[in-house]
Amino acid sequence: MHIEIDDLTRPAIHALLDEHLRSMHELSPPESVHALDLDRLRQPAITFWSAWEGPLLLGCGALKELSPTHGEVKSMRTPAALRRQGAGRALLAHIVAAARARGYERLSLETGSTIEFEPACKLYESFGFGYCGPFADYVEDPFSVYMTLVLAPAAAA
Repeated sequence: MHIEIDDLTRPAIHALLDEHLRSMHELSPPESVHALDLDRLRQPAITFWSAWEGPLLLGCGALKELSPTHGEVKSMRTPAALRRQGAGRALLAHIVAAARARGYERLSLETGSTIEFEPACKLYESFGFGYCGPFADYVEDPFSVYMTLVLAPAAAA
């Protein structure tokens, strides 16, 4: 598996993000969907990665800088047909490592609260994310759960 910064131009990425947005709108009311479209993922504060096995897209994920010490995991997705093969875990590990390298003290995320999101929550929990209240511009929402991971400060050199 190869994880790389992605420029969001390839058709496979467009298809996966379309799948992601469709799924989020099927599972939550519009006001509770916080998934980003292509234009919003192209913001300077967001780094977007994709995972590949040769020409096959295995998944994607992004890191948004909320402040110099706080990042947010965005757009974690693996294609429905390729789930449970380790791409999500690898991408999340990559994003956590990038957040640490940037010196973030905290990494947070928003995901859905219904049973369909249980595998995602278990993945985040396995990395040490704990449940928290809304952060940044989020508000209490019965269709959302919020999680955060406190990152150990970098060792002094």
